[in-house]
Amino acid sequence: MTDLLIPALTLAAIGWFVPRLWAKVLPEGIKPLMVIALVSTLTMGIVGIGYFIVLYLIQGFPISELFNGNFADTIAHFGRLSLISTLLWGPVMLLSVMGLVRRWKKAVW
Repeated sequence: MTDLLIPALTLAAIGWFVPRLWAKVLPEGIKPLMVIALVSTLTMGIVGIGYFIVLYLIQGFPISELFNGNFADTIAHFGRLSLISTLLWGPVMLLSVMGLVRRWKKAVW
């Protein structure tokens, strides 16, 4: 049970913090909020791919076999895993993005 719980909670926590980090870089406003949501989604997709590669390596899967075949197929496999993980971090990230409005100092909702 904890073998799945810890990675799931970790991805959810990363999904919470990624939009908040992007909000520090990007301006306030409705259009920038949508950009934050889009960039956060893309960032989480890339983080998810890297996260699952690391999980495979921690489990003892040899890195030489990981990228031995077709590189595109390997990335597609981890991309699918990252897409499935959206069920874990997606709702948390959405709540984080919606909460950014409360932190605005210049823009008005």
